[in-house]
Amino acid sequence: MTATESELQGGFDQTLAHNDRIEPRDWMPEGYRKTLVRQIAQHAHSEIIGMQPEGGWITRAPSLRRKAILLAKVQDEAGHGLYLYSACETLGVSRAELTEMLLSGRQKYSSIFNYPTLSYADVGTIGWLVDGAAICNQVPLCRTSFGPYGRAMIRICKEESFHQRQGFELLMTMMRGTDAQRAMVQESVDRFWWPALMMFGPPDDESPNTAQSMAWGIKRNTNDELRQRFVDMSVPQAEALGVTFPDPELRWNDERGAHDFGTPDWDEFMQVVKGDGPCNRQRIAHRRRAHEDGAWVREAATAFAARSTTEVGA
Repeated sequence: MTATESELQGGFDQTLAHNDRIEPRDWMPEGYRKTLVRQIAQHAHSEIIGMQPEGGWITRAPSLRRKAILLAKVQDEAGHGLYLYSACETLGVSRAELTEMLLSGRQKYSSIFNYPTLSYADVGTIGWLVDGAAICNQVPLCRTSFGPYGRAMIRICKEESFHQRQGFELLMTMMRGTDAQRAMVQESVDRFWWPALMMFGPPDDESPNTAQSMAWGIKRNTNDELRQRFVDMSVPQAEALGVTFPDPELRWNDERGAHDFGTPDWDEFMQVVKGDGPCNRQRIAHRRRAHEDGAWVREAATAFAARSTTEVGA
């Protein structure tokens, strides 16, 4: 390392030590930049792919009110993706490159979105459990060390919190309905509970990126810490709803002051991450079709921008 590089590294380390923010024009180690690109891109892809499981229920929602609520939520997810793609672009990678890496399988998105939505109750369960897990994961990211990412997360977390309340309200309404509706909610919770726990990633001792991300201040909590927080938050909410979680090991531990719970099927998790989940191929195929169908819009926008630039310069 040269004297100049050593000085730059020292300034970077000092910024992190003071819990200040790294901004796009600041010097940063290449490993830090690559880690941010990977994490922010995965987050952005998850928001965009995550529109699919619920989007299919917009036309099948039982009332105009429920259609409007779900449509607004799906639109919010698209906006979250745009915020995050913009944050990632400040690191020198284009949105076109990010999309190509997603479609080619070189970048991933959250494993949870590779599970099917088999009933309308899944709309509520995703809002309650999936967005609830997202909130646990994302609120600490408001304090992440990279400025554009942290600022994007502030608005995203506010909207995700609203989505979580919407999901809980929908499930509460169904639990006050018929026996068939209550059974539908319980069946949905049974299917989504374990995949929701897997959203936080593998156990800390098997996570290849957590330690370095924590050292750089990109992450503020480990996977296991966040998973525990989510379980402790969800149990009293489940009791209020009148549903149970499919985990015989779930119980309060007085000594730890937290809930004990079972171990997710990490073999299943790795299978989904590698592309062999229930809906992996379907999700990417749908995203690829949407990208190809929108080619003419991108071409028209590019041509218009070029023409406008020429006219301004003339």
